Parts: sequence; C-alpha cells; structure tokens
Amino acid sequence: MGDAASAAGRQYLTSMALSLSDRVQRRVRPKLLALAIATATFALSASAASAKTVWLCKPGQHPDPCTPGLSTTVYSPTLHALRVTHPKTVRNPKIDCFYVYPTVSDQTTPYANREIDPEERSVALDEVARYSQYCRVYAPMYRQVTVPALETGTPLDSGTLRLPLSDIHSAFRRYLQRYSHGHEFILIGHSQGSFILRELIAKYVDPKPALRRRMLSAILLGGNVLVKHGKGIGGDFDHIRACRSDTQLHCVIAFSTFDQTPPNPSLFGRSAVAGDQVLCTNPAALGGGEANVNSIFATKRFAPGSTLATGIAGLGIAMPSPPTVWWAVPDAYRAKCDSIAGANVLELSAIGGAKLPTPSPTAAWGLHLLDASIELGNLLTVVHREATAFAKHR
Repeated sequence: MGDAASAAGRQYLTSMALSLSDRVQRRVRPKLLALAIATATFALSASAASAKTVWLCKPGQHPDPCTPGLSTTVYSPTLHALRVTHPKTVRNPKIDCFYVYPTVSDQTTPYANREIDPEERSVALDEVARYSQYCRVYAPMYRQVTVPALETGTPLDSGTLRLPLSDIHSAFRRYLQRYSHGHEFILIGHSQGSFILRELIAKYVDPKPALRRRMLSAILLGGNVLVKHGKGIGGDFDHIRACRSDTQLHCVIAFSTFDQTPPNPSLFGRSAVAGDQVLCTNPAALGGGEANVNSIFATKRFAPGSTLATGIAGLGIAMPSPPTVWWAVPDAYRAKCDSIAGANVLELSAIGGAKLPTPSPTAAWGLHLLDASIELGNLLTVVHREATAFAKHR
C-alpha cells in the first residue's frame, strides 16, 4: 500500500485489535500469532501464486446468499409495521457489483482460509445482497486478517494486507476476463474490505482510463478514504473524485457513521497524513446538507455465536422479526457529513421517536457495524440512478 493508505490502515487495524481484545476471549497466544503472521507474510509469494478464486456470491451459483429475494416489511420510526412491499428486480441487469466483505472471520489462524463459514454468508446478506435488485453481485472469498489476529494487538502493516489484496486482485482480474462481458461495475467494500479496495483502485483502476470509465462508482464504507484537505480528490486517488450527485459517474462514496461525538482517538474519520482528510459523502444528500435516510436491514439474525453478532447486539437496537427477507425503517434518522471534534464523519440523529443506537463495541467505533445498512435505501437509489445516467450517456 502507499504511505498514506499504509499509515491509515496500520492505525485502523491496530486500534480495532485493541478494542476487540476487551470484548472477545483470546484464542491464540499473541507471540505465537505474531510469529505466524510474519511467517505467512514471508510465504506470500508462494501461496498467492497458487490461489484459486472461490466465490461467495456469483450469478448462477447455488447456494448464493446474495440473491435471497426482496420482500420487505416497512416500519415506522417507533417500529410499528406499516406495509409489505415487493420491489422488482431489474431483469438482465447491465451492471455488476463487486463486493469485498469486512473483517468477520472467527477462524483461529492469522489469515482465514477460503472456506465459506456462516459469518461470510451473514455479512453478504446484510451488506450486499439487496443490491441484487439492480446488479449482478460477485463476491470473492479471500484470506482476510481474522478477528483473533486483531485481538492480539499485533501491529498490522501493509505487509500483512498483501495476502488479502493478492486474493482480491486475482478475483477481480478473473471477473474482468471471464464474467464481466464488458459490463460496467460498482465496487463495494466495508472496513477491511474498503481498505483492500482502496489499494486495488489506486493501483489498478485509477491509472487506467478505460477501466475508470467502466467503474460507475466505488462505495467504500468505514475505510477512511483520504482526499486532499478541502478537496474531493487527491490523497488515495489521482483521478477518481468524490460523488457529489446521484448521476455523477466514475466517483467514490465513503463515510463512517457516528451518533455521538467521536472520541480522540477514534478508529474512523481522522487522518494521520498531513494535508489529507477523511472523505465523507452522504448518499442521502450527495450535494451536501442534511437529509432523512432510508435504513434497510436483513431480517435473519447475523451468525449466532460469532464475534460480530456480539458486537451487533451491543448496538442495543430492536430488531423486528417479520416474515419478509428485509425490514425497512425510512425517515427514522437524519444524517449529514460534518467535522466533529476534528473527525470527518456521517453524523446521525434520530427523528420521529426512533431510538439512537449505542456505539459498539466501544465509542471509538461509532456505528461502524451499521455503516452498510443505515443508508442502504439511499445507496440503492444512487446505484439505480447512476445506472440510468450511464445508459442515457452511452
């Protein structure tokens, strides 16, 4: 990774490790785990060469957690059921969504293998499956840095992320060569997935005009995307700008959600690079200002017994159990991008009697665990309008 991304990634992953260690029982001795990480990093060149893409989600694959159906129960801000909707899926969509999931693996090794566990199926449902309304979803498995690895507080740097990046780069190349059929695509990531996509875009998309034109947008949540201070460009990318309207193309959407003043230090919203700041773009109001948001959640509970399930429970929000695949609560929150206590974040406030979530697992995280859901309805609207704008342009 570049110097900026490396510093931000190191700060983020180390802070995440320290906060997780307070909440989750350690499974591996830190010194042995640190040694295993170093060994795995040195072995990267041999292991990466033999890597074969395993798909968590891919059109035509069965089972596919990214195509669960779209039936939705709509609730009021106080969680009274209002109606059931059945959104229509675009037939033969002409755009693809390429998704890289966040840190979810509870495997007790420094790097996860590419076996599909309940955590990956759950996070795919929660974060990207709803996009199947408008795009074909491709989601590769990758050898991510695991939750137990982060629990140790081991300083994680660019070398540690080389193995995950090599898997995602290989999968992205395979997607382009074998599956894309020239389709335009949207890149979607969260947390560790966003850090990896930042580097993928910087190395392989941003410098190539033809590939930039095929990327309708990148949605990089909870990943501290950097831009030059007061600008919508620079920092991580030389050519790809921040999205400032829902018909702008070849741009990036990024934010981290807080409903309380971010502590200092916080995991998100703060840049360690002089002259750069963390980008915030509000999908509900890309041009700026404050707007109501449309939150959408999967009804099925996240993988029971997993670390993330514990973190989600710590948010303290009521989770209805309707018979539909999804439940939605529009106009329960308002959001705006703001600089709060030196952090650039998406500031969330409750309206209509809604309850604000509790930051989890600590205040330094803010509402990181809700980044992908809190404005999912608004992100879907942006994706649909971008696809429509591109079709008209073409």
